[in-house]
Amino acid sequence: MGALGAAENAVQISVTGRHVEVSGEVEDYVRGKAGRLTKYYDRIHEIEVILDHESEQFSAEIIVRADHKQTFVARGTGPDTFALIDGIMDKLERQLTKHKEKLRNRKGRLAADGNSAEG
Repeated sequence: MGALGAAENAVQISVTGRHVEVSGEVEDYVRGKAGRLTKYYDRIHEIEVILDHESEQFSAEIIVRADHKQTFVARGTGPDTFALIDGIMDKLERQLTKHKEKLRNRKGRLAADGNSAEG
């Protein structure tokens, strides 16, 4: 029951507020959600979260940097910070999953269903 690969999962997460003070509750929520992105792609090095507040809307941008200078970006706006973060995380999960599938198919030449893609 050891923490297998704990040193590998040292992802650097930064949370920045522009025109808004980021509360401890929001920062903890963002860090918790961002930390789970490694479940979808394990070669992530850095996650940068930028929160902004314009008039009645919050906006957020999340930048994920991974191996081989791969960068994944997702943005969104909305009235609720927590719902906004959830929506952006969903976008990033899809991007990371798609990227991982593309790599897997290229390396092993397997189709998405796991069968050989020989022709």
